Amino acid sequence: MRPLVAETRAGAVPTSDARLSITQHRRFAVFAWGVLAYNVAVILWGALVRATGSGAGCGGHWPLCNGDVLPNVSQAGTVIEFTHRVMSGLALIVVAVMFGWARKTYPPRHRARRWAIWSLVFILTEALLGAALVLLGHVARNESAGRVYSLATHLVNTFLLLASLALAAWFATRPEVQPSAPRKTRPLVLSASGPLVALVLVAVAGAITALGDTLFPAHTLVEGVRADFSSTASFLIRLRIIHPFLAVAAGFLIALVAFPEYRARHTARLRALSGWLLALFAAQMAVGGASILLQAPVAIQVLHLLIADVIWITLVLFTAERFDAPAPVRK
Repeated sequence: MRPLVAETRAGAVPTSDARLSITQHRRFAVFAWGVLAYNVAVILWGALVRATGSGAGCGGHWPLCNGDVLPNVSQAGTVIEFTHRVMSGLALIVVAVMFGWARKTYPPRHRARRWAIWSLVFILTEALLGAALVLLGHVARNESAGRVYSLATHLVNTFLLLASLALAAWFATRPEVQPSAPRKTRPLVLSASGPLVALVLVAVAGAITALGDTLFPAHTLVEGVRADFSSTASFLIRLRIIHPFLAVAAGFLIALVAFPEYRARHTARLRALSGWLLALFAAQMAVGGASILLQAPVAIQVLHLLIADVIWITLVLFTAERFDAPAPVRK
């Protein structure tokens, strides 16, 4: 077999095979980051479907739209919902392509390949859960408890999909740690997994809050506050007060984990991710406050979700890098 590295007087020089392998890895990494960005766009369009009440734009039909492959697009709700279905179908295709590319490019135990496999699993369950929302009627003006459970399950799966896509791209970008290299890594303890769980809970509470704002919009801040404490208001309205308290608690927890890593400077990547986490949470608090004061306009809801998705992706990568970084030496 032709060696990947040729020894010369100047040192190790990559052969043509090695250069080809590096090029393939770089191309896959670029594609994987693109797939992640595209899936975030699909999620944001899904939020637009919910915020505009367009979830029933294709009726109770799935995968057809109002019983047709190409529906009549005379109504805005149909256009918004059908566009989301087309985008979701394309997301399934590009993730499947990423999966096949990873199998061709990386050995079985490589982490980019492993997370590409999980990405395919979660994009398939994402499609099934999306279909269930339509077939069960958990769309448009439905305010049942069943819709809340469906919404929460869908959101958790979406977060798992984003985590898998992000890790596939991350491990395709950074050098893979050699299994034979002796390393003393940090254990994955509560300090690492706790912020992830907290952020999922915040996201679920945020989804319930957004649903309540969509179904029962308040015209003024005073009207919204009164509804929060009204015994006759829908449970979706009474639950939304939980979200800001959970968000502050989760932000505090993440700051407790991220700030020491930012100051410690164990690795450049870990320090950068720590800084981004702190900055993103500060921005999210500001946007969340604006959403409350302005009674959750659609544009701010979409921006709020975008920052939430970026925070989740950053936290996942931060946790992976923190777990993979060498443990600090105690003196």
